[in-house]
Amino acid sequence: MTQVQTIAPEDAAAWLNGIFDAQRTAFNANPCPTSSERRAKLRALKNQISRYQDVLADAMSADFGYRAPTESKLFDLLGSTLELKHLIAHVGKWMKPSRRSAEWLFASNPLKVMYQPKGVVGVIVPWNFPIYLALGPLAAALVAGNRVMMKMPEAASRTGETVARMLGEIFDPTEVMVVHQKLPSYDVFTSLPFNHIVFTGSPAVGKTIMRAAAEHLTPVTLELGGKSPAIVDRSYRLEDAARRIVHGKASNCGQICVAPDYAIVPAEQLDAFVAAAKEGFKHLFGDDYATSADYTSIVNDKQHKRILNILEDARAKGATIVPCATYRASRDGRRMPLHIVTGCTDDMLIMREEIFGPLLPVLTYGTLEEVIQYVVSNPRPLAMYCFSHDPQVQRDLLTKTHSGGATINDWGWHVVNHDAPFGGVGNSGMGTYHGLEGFRELSHAKTVLKRRSLFPTQLFHPPYGRLVQRLTLKFFLGKSDPALTNGPKR
Repeated sequence: MTQVQTIAPEDAAAWLNGIFDAQRTAFNANPCPTSSERRAKLRALKNQISRYQDVLADAMSADFGYRAPTESKLFDLLGSTLELKHLIAHVGKWMKPSRRSAEWLFASNPLKVMYQPKGVVGVIVPWNFPIYLALGPLAAALVAGNRVMMKMPEAASRTGETVARMLGEIFDPTEVMVVHQKLPSYDVFTSLPFNHIVFTGSPAVGKTIMRAAAEHLTPVTLELGGKSPAIVDRSYRLEDAARRIVHGKASNCGQICVAPDYAIVPAEQLDAFVAAAKEGFKHLFGDDYATSADYTSIVNDKQHKRILNILEDARAKGATIVPCATYRASRDGRRMPLHIVTGCTDDMLIMREEIFGPLLPVLTYGTLEEVIQYVVSNPRPLAMYCFSHDPQVQRDLLTKTHSGGATINDWGWHVVNHDAPFGGVGNSGMGTYHGLEGFRELSHAKTVLKRRSLFPTQLFHPPYGRLVQRLTLKFFLGKSDPALTNGPKR
């Protein structure tokens, strides 16, 4: 793995400030790129993904120790390409001012909302999907007409270097700058007076990002994750639910912010679900997952140790652990199979922390109301998965719980539908990107009222108490309640 180039602490701030100042100056010189200019940038980016697809897949595999090439292309590259296609098709329409209706008092005066680029956007990328979660926010910023400084993750150094080279071929540093070097701290980057920050990562780091952004009153979009439940209704075929949940939990070795964090199944179906999950893992990855070309490693030793600690904590506190395959660390290294964990209690790390790895706690329930109460009593997750063909069950889970998004009868696929927003709620984040919502998130919506030359707004100037003012107030406000009036009168 490539050693990350380190920027000396005394040099980092000056270097980043120089980049930021250059981008801000360039933005001020061209504060509203045309739709043609934006479309050209998006097309160039889409073309680079196609050209670099094998290089990018190799770089991600090198960073992870091993990452399935097809998985990288499906999740990181195809997802990014689909989003870019959508933005290219719609940018012209989105940029047009939106007509609005003026209040009756101002009837006949044109009212509109125009969408202006914000300026320089900072994007902070996580290691688990270092292309999709870099290029998605980048594309949203570009379609809105912004400049971008992007901080790539140090845990994905090869990918960061590759992205820097790939984007450097098509963008001037005053348009897009990729920072893949190791910085002394996050603060050096987030302390810049960005016009917006998009951060994807953990809630704990998200709080530090928000504190740093507050210094400049910089708005933030935070995509944070959380413990996303997969709820299996009694009426749903258990084998199908188990296989789809296992796919969500084993893809990228569970290192996905919208992976099913835990499953909730009817109490009487627990044993059958565990057996179906084991069979589902075998179906996906064969008799020996460790030699499968389709199974990804845990990204590094630090994350591997964290997962083992969570598993050992659950075992020590009485949980039952069922590995979906025999795991031999000496042979398999960080290619760790899915482990199903039952008998979980709230004091276990596995139920308190976002797992972000190949561990699947399975809880049980008696009634749907118990499930709803459990979900709403915990921090709001980034996603919820409902396995049910019953419209009432679907409706109850969608309306009585909160989550950033949801997929019914599968997992995660709502994220890669780019005509709809992606984002969290509460502990799982704030703000959205993708599609029209992403364009608007990274634009400033400016309201513009144009007074017609003869429109008499001066009728509302002082001195107050004139006939038109009295009639207007009486018409819109009605009569005051004299029983509530006790202040001084003139």
